[in-house]
Amino acid sequence: IDAWGMICPGDPARAADFASRAARVSHDGEAVYGAQVVAALVAQAFIESDMDRLLDTALSVIPADCTVRKLIDDLRTWQRQEPDWRANRERLQAEYGYDKYFGQCHLIPNHGLIILSLLHGEGDFDRSMTIVNTSGWDTDCNSGNVGAILGVRNGLAGLAGKDWRGPVADRLYLPSADGGRAITDAAREAVFVANAGRGIVGELPLALKDGARFHFALSGSVQGWQSLDPERLAISNPNGALVIEPLTSEGGRASTATFIPPEAKDMKTGYVLVANPTLYPGQEIRLVVKANDEPSTGRVFLSKYTSDDESESIQGPSWSMLPHEERELTWVVPENDGYPYHEIGLELERGAVELDRLDWTGIPTASFPVVEGTMWARAWAKSVDRFEYVRDKYEYLTHNEGVGLLTQGSRDWQDYRIEARVTPKMAVSAGLALRVQGLRRYYAVVFAGPGELRIVKALDGRSTLAQTSFPWEPFQDYMVEVEVRGNEIRAWIDGRLKLTAVDLDRPLLEGAFGIVVESGCVGAGTPRISPA
Repeated sequence: IDAWGMICPGDPARAADFASRAARVSHDGEAVYGAQVVAALVAQAFIESDMDRLLDTALSVIPADCTVRKLIDDLRTWQRQEPDWRANRERLQAEYGYDKYFGQCHLIPNHGLIILSLLHGEGDFDRSMTIVNTSGWDTDCNSGNVGAILGVRNGLAGLAGKDWRGPVADRLYLPSADGGRAITDAAREAVFVANAGRGIVGELPLALKDGARFHFALSGSVQGWQSLDPERLAISNPNGALVIEPLTSEGGRASTATFIPPEAKDMKTGYVLVANPTLYPGQEIRLVVKANDEPSTGRVFLSKYTSDDESESIQGPSWSMLPHEERELTWVVPENDGYPYHEIGLELERGAVELDRLDWTGIPTASFPVVEGTMWARAWAKSVDRFEYVRDKYEYLTHNEGVGLLTQGSRDWQDYRIEARVTPKMAVSAGLALRVQGLRRYYAVVFAGPGELRIVKALDGRSTLAQTSFPWEPFQDYMVEVEVRGNEIRAWIDGRLKLTAVDLDRPLLEGAFGIVVESGCVGAGTPRISPA
């Protein structure tokens, strides 16, 4: 909900409209009004700092006779009468507590804590966070909403007291069916949100440092980079570049995640960390480094998982620079034997270095075999009911009802070729998916029954772009190759071109690839991707 306010700076009515439409996908009534209030507060906080005027603006977007309105009015009255937030927390529980509403986590009491924290925190980020988290109930959501409102209102200066940024280091996990976006960072997502807002008003998107994934252009941002040897190496961003500085003569390493990192692979939460790697064999890494006042030597490295789910480092290109010398390094990511890369970093031997930017581009040249361990399998985003593998084959991908997907990749991928030996078993349809952007946005080449081969598109429903008669047999292997260039899709079966389609209506121009099955079971040999 916060993001609707962020893409509508200074326009609370528009933010509330977006929030209402989004909330009504799964909620109604008071829950929608609460969402509108939060979105309006975030939007108005760009141009207004007075808390009373902020709340007045937010109340203007919801009905005057709703419970959310009465709740906010009561909390404002209580705060004027009683300065102790704990006393008002008790009163909130007595009059609007969980016992008054059905469900495990109702909006009304939790929305009350958001407003309570804003009022008694008086705009101070530290104090407001203390209140909202100490107050309990749905702490993760409540503190997130309060943080978004005050983050916009106060700016980075509001975080200058306690070190809120350092321990987090901008790291962000964004698990969804679009698995290529899961391993990300706060700066990358901030630019994404800002560009959504710019698009609404017809402005061109930001492309900081030519759109580099790691640009360090936002004040103080380290974009998920951390020192692996904190006693030997320090990192900072004083002026738009990541400064990596040795604290001893021994040097050290700094890195950032490109997939689920070792410390998160066994993370115990109420949510599953669904993620694809962001970096693959065949892509080209490009970075710009600069020495400070002393000579600097070091190298780039990658780390990947192994057969026992441990980590193994691979050394890349090195540098040896004189003081203030700048160097651009490139490295084509080497083959990984099916084990996902989970980390990219810099290893310093001598002298500090500034990392100005780092990026990788291109379509991978990679195979995805069945190997030992578990992390290679977790690199797939799975929406199928069962995923079983035997020796060298994805033996059973089963989805009991509707469409299930097993996907890998990101929206950075545009024109590419995929291939796999597909074994349709008992299914309504099954085959290979491409340009996948979620569970309901993709192309697929599928065996459909009886005796048909189709190119289908999922976008606001499922449609057939092309089809032909093809007498396929259940439990028989077929080598399927699919190539996508621009808005054209071509499919080969056992080396023969069978189908071509050109999508002229809102084509999907980028996305991951995978295996798809509809109400049934399919098997597949080692999938492979390469540039088209």
